[in-house]
Amino acid sequence: MAPIRIAFAAAALIASSPVLAAPAAITGQWKTDDGKAVVEIAKCGASLCGKIRRFLVREPVGGLKDSKNADKTKRTRKLLGAPLLWDLKPEANNWAGQGYSPEDGQAFRAAVSIEGDRLKVHGCMKYMCRNAYWTRIR
Repeated sequence: MAPIRIAFAAAALIASSPVLAAPAAITGQWKTDDGKAVVEIAKCGASLCGKIRRFLVREPVGGLKDSKNADKTKRTRKLLGAPLLWDLKPEANNWAGQGYSPEDGQAFRAAVSIEGDRLKVHGCMKYMCRNAYWTRIR
C-alpha cells in the first residue's frame, strides 16, 4: 500500500506545481524603433540571433559601415547582415543574450520579450539601460 500512496502523492505534487512557461516566440522580421532597418531573428545553432536583413533608408555607395565599432578592425565592415543580437536563450519570461548598437558601437547585455504586439529589446551597458520597441513585419 505504501508504494501506491507515494505514487499518488508524487502525481498530486506534479499536477499542482506551476508549469514553467517558455518565453513567447520572437523569430521573424522586425522593424527597428528608428525605422531605419529590418532585423531578422532566427535560430543560430542552439540559440537565437538577430541580423540586419535590409535597410529602410538609402545607403551610401558602398553600403553603411560599422564606423563607430569599439573594435577598430570592424569599422569598415558593412552593417547589412551584421548581428545586432546573439546567443539569445530562454530565461524566465524573456530571451537573454548579447546585443550590439551600431549607433554608438557598443555591445550590451540584452533581454528580449514580446510586449503587446511589439518586440521589447532591453539593453544595459554598465549602469545605463535602455528599451527599444520593434514592430513585427507582417
